[in-house]
Amino acid sequence: MLLEAQDAERFFRLHRTLMFFVNRHLQVLPDRLATPEEFAALSPTVRLKVRDAWLANVDLTESFVTENPAHLPVDDLDIVRSWRHQVSGKFYVFRELKKHAVFLSTTDPAIAYGVLALSQPFGDLIGPHLPVLTQTVLLPFKDRIVYDGLMSSYNISFGPGIRRNLNEDFKTAKARHGIVTSLPVLATPMPAPAPKAKPAPKPPPREEKDESLAVIVGLIDQFCREHLNEEYAGLCRRLAEKLARKRPSPLVGGKPQTWACGIVRTIGWVNFVDDRSQTPHMKLMAIDKAFGVGGSTGQGKSMLIRKTLKIRPMDPEWSLRSRMDQNPTAWMIQVNGFLVDARFLKREVQEEALRKGLIPYIPDRPQSSQDEDDVE
Repeated sequence: MLLEAQDAERFFRLHRTLMFFVNRHLQVLPDRLATPEEFAALSPTVRLKVRDAWLANVDLTESFVTENPAHLPVDDLDIVRSWRHQVSGKFYVFRELKKHAVFLSTTDPAIAYGVLALSQPFGDLIGPHLPVLTQTVLLPFKDRIVYDGLMSSYNISFGPGIRRNLNEDFKTAKARHGIVTSLPVLATPMPAPAPKAKPAPKPPPREEKDESLAVIVGLIDQFCREHLNEEYAGLCRRLAEKLARKRPSPLVGGKPQTWACGIVRTIGWVNFVDDRSQTPHMKLMAIDKAFGVGGSTGQGKSMLIRKTLKIRPMDPEWSLRSRMDQNPTAWMIQVNGFLVDARFLKREVQEEALRKGLIPYIPDRPQSSQDEDDVE
């Protein structure tokens, strides 16, 4: 995953020459620098100021190529000219493969870039535990992608929910562009024409769907009265209704007992109902037995529901309200590129997050307590 030593030396030489030119034109640094080598000897924090000034004035790249103050050969100038196609911002260093590291953009939709390190492996720069959120600039270099040698990382750990979302983003990015290994990113190729689809089956009559839903909800309500509580029943009913609204509704196929079991199992799985420290608690296999459903059947139906609706562990949409305060994934939002717990933000930020649907409700904390946290 390292650029060849000769190419790495060439990259650093060209990059410091361009940055020296940018500093001369924009006067970013107060001290006069006599050579590109003097610029390269500065600390990364200082060089970062010049790099950021270049990002705001990328057209200087063409001026550099036109003037050619360093008398570079044509092939070197072509490399520098290609840096107009830089991609800057925040990236998740998502995975290390044999040929490159995968940098997953934070844009929507995400793009997966295959990036080569320069003189140090990425593991030495950001540590071995991925994913890691970083900020850097990706540059084309001889039909490959490298970073510009300046990278900052954020000391943030990611829970299973965010990791699952990143995995989904990676799969989507691969389906759209594959892993991008050269810049600029080519337009998304047109998909091959799909074979002519058979006419979709007619949806079942509304009466049949409503009848199936009523039977399933009745089974759920009876089960929750006997084994769980009304809070569980409410979430299970809402999940059943959401499945009923899909077109076509899956509830009209299969036995009502199996669907009721799968729905209760799913809500229980999200909320760790089999944890003995909770009240109520119940083993997932006991749910199958109570509905008269085989263990593999109940588990399979729950997995189908979770896949269909993209439900994940501790999913805020399907978490018990009484346990929401203990669910960190319900409160993690991104502010200025950082993941933060919304419960410790100012009231106005919480209200905006609630308006956008990013948090379930305004936390019940005194404003004075929030202000003290903000001061700290």
